[in-house]
Amino acid sequence: MQSTLPDSLPTPRLIIGSDELVTGGGGSYEHHYPATGAVQAVVPLAGAGEVDAAVSAARQAFPGWRDLDLNRRRDVLLAIAQRLIGDSTRLAAIATHEMGIPNLLAGGAAQLAAEWFSYYAGWIGKTGGEVVSIPSGDALDYVRDEPLGVVATIIPWNGPLIAIGMKVAPALAAGNCVVLKPPENAPFTALRFAELAAEAGLPPGVLSVVPGDGLAGSALCSHPGVDKITFTGGGETARKVLTAAAQALTPVMLELGGKSANIVFPDADLDAAASMAVGAGLVTLSGQGCMLPTRLLLHNDVYDEMVTRVVGAAQALSVGDPWDSATLMGPLATAAHLERVSQAVESAVDAKDGALLCGRERPADLGDGYYYRPTVFGDVDPGSDLAQNEIFGPVLSILRFGTDEEAVALANNTQYGLAAYIHTRDLRRTHAMAAALDAGGVAVNGFPIVPPGAPFGGTKQSGFGREGGIWGLREFQRTKNVYIGLQ
Repeated sequence: MQSTLPDSLPTPRLIIGSDELVTGGGGSYEHHYPATGAVQAVVPLAGAGEVDAAVSAARQAFPGWRDLDLNRRRDVLLAIAQRLIGDSTRLAAIATHEMGIPNLLAGGAAQLAAEWFSYYAGWIGKTGGEVVSIPSGDALDYVRDEPLGVVATIIPWNGPLIAIGMKVAPALAAGNCVVLKPPENAPFTALRFAELAAEAGLPPGVLSVVPGDGLAGSALCSHPGVDKITFTGGGETARKVLTAAAQALTPVMLELGGKSANIVFPDADLDAAASMAVGAGLVTLSGQGCMLPTRLLLHNDVYDEMVTRVVGAAQALSVGDPWDSATLMGPLATAAHLERVSQAVESAVDAKDGALLCGRERPADLGDGYYYRPTVFGDVDPGSDLAQNEIFGPVLSILRFGTDEEAVALANNTQYGLAAYIHTRDLRRTHAMAAALDAGGVAVNGFPIVPPGAPFGGTKQSGFGREGGIWGLREFQRTKNVYIGLQ
């Protein structure tokens, strides 16, 4: 099939050390523009051979990057941050072509990623060196924080640039080299990032980019030359990552799915709560986000009023061309994902999991793009698939509760534990709920921006490990103890 590569998209290729390959052992992937369904690029995919070459290039580059003057390493990360900001317009265009994000909203990702690189640049040289007290005084014992070596970084398609900031920035800051595997349907952001990083002075081999599917992922996760794996994605793929990593006993950090509860109490600012329920639960990334509040838990006293507000706002949403400045909600990422979301909604209707309040349709006037109207279910059965399973699309489930204890029980009643949200003016309730909710992060009266200094990660089936802050840096370091006898 003929493809037309937009000017903003970098040439599809693999970047391995100083080499650039336009073919790969994993075959190729036809990338379709989500807004029209038309093929716009053919992406070469890495196979086991290219993965091995990328890991080898990283191992060769590691000593030089590890031992580089720390001020120079810091300056490279700061230069990357500057280039991300300077390239924000093109990076936004890439995001729109890559997964259909409304261009009006896509520009913020470059600023967020730049903040992660600037933040971790500031950590360079500031960890390790602790002295351990020896009671007898006849020895000096101290601690070194050292890089791991080669980090396999597997990022998702729904927010690749932010994932690069959260994963690649701390890995590089700690002194590691990175083999970055973007998914086959979203390779362009990672490729453009590699170009910017090289311009900023990152040495060849410190970062390689190997777009690929499960074949490349399996080769990377089972490779004996990889020292750590960081993965963001779904639970099914995560189990494959863990199985592959077990062959070499490679440690893994996982950031997985969510079915986050958004709890609204009668004393809340209902305007703000309704705006967030629609904006974060349906509009953001067209619902394709792991930490989005996709379960709306409403107190009985405000249930009817909130449902009226939410349904009205959902029906008024502008769904359409992502290049239109009036568009707030674009298409889903792929035809396959559109089918999965549609099937999940149809299954919920057939099973009578809840009352369909709006949505459940593709816009008839938007051609072959992967659009799906925001869909809201009310009075959802807490034990149903609709309430329990991550749909990863613009589908909101609304449930009722009567007491604080019931709200906590409903919120915690899933296999996931990534995020939770509370709307209340009661400070006592705020602290009690935050302690009781089984989630890696709790936000009160707002949607978090995930600042780089704060820990981010989940519990239960939402994964383990943390990104952000000193916790995110230590994911990519090993601790060495040094004991020197003084007798």
